[in-house]
Amino acid sequence: MRITWNGAECTVVDGVTVKRLLEERGLDPRAVVVEHNRTIVPSEAYDRVALQEGEVLEVVHFVGGG
Repeated sequence: MRITWNGAECTVVDGVTVKRLLEERGLDPRAVVVEHNRTIVPSEAYDRVALQEGEVLEVVHFVGGG
């Protein structure tokens, strides 16, 4: 199915969870903030939010530095 990830269309497995998608893309779920259809997803819910066709994710990851 197709979703939008940070403004770009991509293909993912039907029903993939936010947590699984983050892990597949090499992102640590503890170090990102996820907006799903314009709503912030609490990190403890990443494994319960299954994506549907046409949905939109915005993912921001934290970068350390000084």
